[in-house]
Amino acid sequence: MKKLTILIAALMLSNTALAADAFTSTLRGHLIINPHTYVAPPKDAPYAFNKSGRFTGKGNIRVEKIGTIINKTGVPTPFAGQPLQGFSGIKTLRNDKFLLLTDNGFGSKRNSADAMLMFHIATLDFANDIANIDQTIFVKDPNRIIPFPILTEFSETRYLTGGDFDLESIQPIKDGYMVGEEFGPYLIKLDTNGVVTDFYETIVNGKIYTGRDNPTIDFTKEDASYNVPRSGGYEGMAASPDGTKLYPLLEKPTLEDGRPATINGQRYLNIFEFDVAKGEFTDKVVKYPLEDGATAIGDFNLIDETRGLIIERDNHQGDADLSCEKQPEPCFQKPAKFKRIYLIDMAQTDENGLVKKLGYIDLLNIQDPNGLAKVGKRDDNVFKLPYFTIEDVDIIDDENIIVGNDNNFPFTQGRDLNGPDLNEFILLHVGDFLKQK
Repeated sequence: MKKLTILIAALMLSNTALAADAFTSTLRGHLIINPHTYVAPPKDAPYAFNKSGRFTGKGNIRVEKIGTIINKTGVPTPFAGQPLQGFSGIKTLRNDKFLLLTDNGFGSKRNSADAMLMFHIATLDFANDIANIDQTIFVKDPNRIIPFPILTEFSETRYLTGGDFDLESIQPIKDGYMVGEEFGPYLIKLDTNGVVTDFYETIVNGKIYTGRDNPTIDFTKEDASYNVPRSGGYEGMAASPDGTKLYPLLEKPTLEDGRPATINGQRYLNIFEFDVAKGEFTDKVVKYPLEDGATAIGDFNLIDETRGLIIERDNHQGDADLSCEKQPEPCFQKPAKFKRIYLIDMAQTDENGLVKKLGYIDLLNIQDPNGLAKVGKRDDNVFKLPYFTIEDVDIIDDENIIVGNDNNFPFTQGRDLNGPDLNEFILLHVGDFLKQK
């Protein structure tokens, strides 16, 4: 019994030693982009794209009349034009400029056939309270690089939609951009005008990674299979400082015999390495351990050659103080419990290849001593980012990071039960956190 007690104590000590420490974050700025922001489609796009959200109703049946499908947030669809939507990826450029990637549309492949895929150059100036979309670039495939049919297959311009791909991460590269995609999962190379120039299937160490919504799967065949779950593709993708390597990160664990992959009972996600010049994946795979209480990651960006920021989250939304256990309706039935940003070092892995977590900050416990929050103010000066999908994080400088949410417009409510989610960007002072090595 004594030996067993010592063994248990040793295991508990080992687990404690491996656990990452929490660090304080302080709100230094808060910007909001109105969710009711719309973008006109390009003049050479099919006329049908002047309207969007036709398939967001029951059964995804087409509805043409604008504003006739009623949603719980009070925002009716279809829309005139293309909504700006929420942002599923961010990259800091310079002089308060940022690269922002709009999510795939209305939440699924089935309802997003008329949602155009796009990304933006934006000004996010916290010092002067400026949040502007400066340029919008729509994604298209006029040169027929995509090897399977797309929804605008027989048009001249061949603009891509949320019915074709789910773009979730973006990085600037030498001659354009690379986006990480979730359905495939694929990497798609674009020029500076958003034109597809190359297309990459995920093949690592001879293994093909195929998602549940991969368009090449024929589910009429008995041997149809996939090893990446639905909504489990490339949610995050970091770039090396010199731009020669990309590190796409799967959102969820891969499937092994139909179950999430684990090591010693702990779920993990794969970080792959892609050689930009060679246009192929290397053999390198780093495993990211997923915490108990978390279901997915939201974004990934490096802060130096090997250290990076990863958002880890649950599937819940809303302030726990406004839960249905504490107040009558309207209230949050399943409030947010796990919304964190971890700092990792890919140069430090254990014997199983699991990457070391150097620390984390809690996005449900942000200090706001100066009352800078524009929404979500509390008497205790604690600011929370209680959104379902927080999908944007990057470093600003040695002391500060930027964090943003994907508002899933017009469907989710993580901040206000009387309307749709906002697009929020926050500037966080996290100097001690970023120093961890």
